[in-house]
Amino acid sequence: MAKKKGLGYDSTSQLQLHSLMLPGTILIVLFNIIPLFGLLLAFKNYDITDGFSGVFTSAWYGFQNFKVIFSNSNFGPMLVNTLGINLIGNLIAIPVTIFFALMINEIASPRFKSFVQTITYMPHFISWVVFGGIIITMLSTDGGMLNTILMKLHIIKSGISFMAKPQYFWAIAIISNLLKELGWGTILYIAAMSGVDESLYEAADLDGASRMQKMAHITLPAIEPTIVIMVIFAVAGIMNNNFDQIYVLQNPFNLGRSEVIDTYIFKVGLQQLQFGLAAAINIFKSVLAIILLFAANKISTKLTDQGLF
Repeated sequence: MAKKKGLGYDSTSQLQLHSLMLPGTILIVLFNIIPLFGLLLAFKNYDITDGFSGVFTSAWYGFQNFKVIFSNSNFGPMLVNTLGINLIGNLIAIPVTIFFALMINEIASPRFKSFVQTITYMPHFISWVVFGGIIITMLSTDGGMLNTILMKLHIIKSGISFMAKPQYFWAIAIISNLLKELGWGTILYIAAMSGVDESLYEAADLDGASRMQKMAHITLPAIEPTIVIMVIFAVAGIMNNNFDQIYVLQNPFNLGRSEVIDTYIFKVGLQQLQFGLAAAINIFKSVLAIILLFAANKISTKLTDQGLF
């Protein structure tokens, strides 16, 4: 009978693997586990002059930080902006990304397919500071491309200050994010499509199916699990805006429609040094995200028999 090997033996015999894991483990502890103690600030009357020890020694404040947040007159509009930009953005981005992935998958030439993928992936790697600057320049009244085109087509008589008008901000945020992330968002869908059994397409060809019929009855059903997972993740992350994008495009004129929870946390936590309020609103976001995750998963399981767990 073979002798049972304990954990100590396993650690010794796989020293190299554990050594490779060590840097990642240290980073996880430093940036994911230790910061969790900061959640205590949501329930404490913390003063930055107390230093790190104040996280544990400062007086308990109960739920006062939460009361301050929820009683803030800006909290309602801020929540509406957060949900509105994300909800409408996902309703547009997910179908468009799936459709674009289907179109890329239909390209017959491997070279041209690779070229299209490379070109559409590139904007993802551009910083929002740069990409946002391009968007602001394109929408400017002084020689901006969009205003120039609209005036050339006689749709408008004079330039519109798109970035200074709050009513345009949601559309600008949604469209600019779609332009930047469209190609990158197709990666998982294209990977799922590459695993579809080719014999299904051959059988469909024998039956005289068109390309659209093959996409509708073979490709889409085959990638349904991937679509379901991406939708669940999108619902769970509906409280998380792209901070870099919003902060770059935000200005005092469009603040009424551009102030979202993430920018509020930055301003309250880092600029005003009210870490208790920032921690409290982060807890609110996390709890809501967990609720949405379980709700989306349950609904998805009932409707499609597909889910995360």
